[in-house]
Amino acid sequence: MTIAIAPLPAEQRHRLAPLLEDYAAEMRATLAGSRPARGVDAAALLATDARTEVLAAHEGEAILAFAIFFDLPEAVFARRCGALDDLFVRADRRGQGLARAMLDALCALGRERHWSHLRWIVPEGDRGAIALYERVATRADWRSYVIRLDPEASL
Repeated sequence: MTIAIAPLPAEQRHRLAPLLEDYAAEMRATLAGSRPARGVDAAALLATDARTEVLAAHEGEAILAFAIFFDLPEAVFARRCGALDDLFVRADRRGQGLARAMLDALCALGRERHWSHLRWIVPEGDRGAIALYERVATRADWRSYVIRLDPEASL
């Protein structure tokens, strides 16, 4: 069966729920002390936020991977840019080039939209993702920092 990568419309984002649960569990393990919000459905949150865009890799009806991203104004170059917020591949489909294909699809979309660049951050402990990103991207000249506003969300 062929894998297709395409935008996932808001009305279909409920289909991400199982992958979002797996992703959240992995990220909480990587980011020690992080806790999910109580009573919040991540798929519903994605479905109701008009600013959020999602690419999904499909094989038939099964979603194998997703990329959550934003199309943003970029003041330095007076253009737009892409900001990749999350990229996740189902555990049983890793090592098959899906993450790379998702990045390629997102870059192709960015070229169509005339983005100046695509940017993202990744937790230091995510060695698998870092290995891919070191191969396909150039490390940025800046560091990412965080001010944690909700101590229940992450430590």
